[in-house]
Amino acid sequence: MQSVSFQSVLYDKIQQGRVKISAHAQKRMDERNISLKESDWSKIDNAVNQAQAKGVRDSLLLYNDLALVTSITNRTIVTALDKEAMIDHVFTNIDGAVIIK
Repeated sequence: MQSVSFQSVLYDKIQQGRVKISAHAQKRMDERNISLKESDWSKIDNAVNQAQAKGVRDSLLLYNDLALVTSITNRTIVTALDKEAMIDHVFTNIDGAVIIK
């Protein structure tokens, strides 16, 4: 039997409800020098919860000068665009949008 530390179990429980970032979205965030603080992630988590409560499956989350295409079902950010990348961009395959304050 393999032992698991309390800290490991606690971390996993805390992360279960959190939004994840796909490898593609992480790459885009790195390329565009997008970094978010813990308070930003909290707001994004809340937006995902709101979209989920309304039955949205795939959403565009607008936060300041950032657009996050997000799978609400999987709680995963699929891609991230900054202000410049949003110009003349058409967002497809979404069934909802949330504007985050």
